[in-house]
Amino acid sequence: MRLYLIRHGQAEDAVTNPSRPLSRQGREDVTRVAGFLSLFERPRPRFIAHSGKLRAAETAGMCAEAWQVGDVREMPDLAPGADPMIWASRLAELDADTALVGHLPHLGRLAGLLICGDAEREPLHLPAASMTCLERYEGGWTILWQLHPGLFYRPDRCG
Repeated sequence: MRLYLIRHGQAEDAVTNPSRPLSRQGREDVTRVAGFLSLFERPRPRFIAHSGKLRAAETAGMCAEAWQVGDVREMPDLAPGADPMIWASRLAELDADTALVGHLPHLGRLAGLLICGDAEREPLHLPAASMTCLERYEGGWTILWQLHPGLFYRPDRCG
């Protein structure tokens, strides 16, 4: 089973727009990373789950379109402060590829729990619009790859 951990793209500032949709840069970043994956990895998760926050829902929708996934679900237990044990337990019972679109610190804590057995460890850096693929094997999880928008820009544009 493969698990795709996806951090939402860059959002607009809460002062500018309290609903915090993806910014223009956030949309471009998600388009680049999801589009690149559609050409090479071709993720085919059974479903894409997101937190319900607008920026996560938009990111999930863009991934679903790029990867031709029809099942996109809102799941509030992917919120920034959610308990990562909820998804760790749920994933133990799933056998189909799954994509989760969420936020920090939740995604980082979930990655720590799955990879290191400790939600307080941070085995991954998860910039906005990053996508990380984990694979379950022999009762544990391993990192297969990670993509982030910085791979597509000149060094002076990253930051």
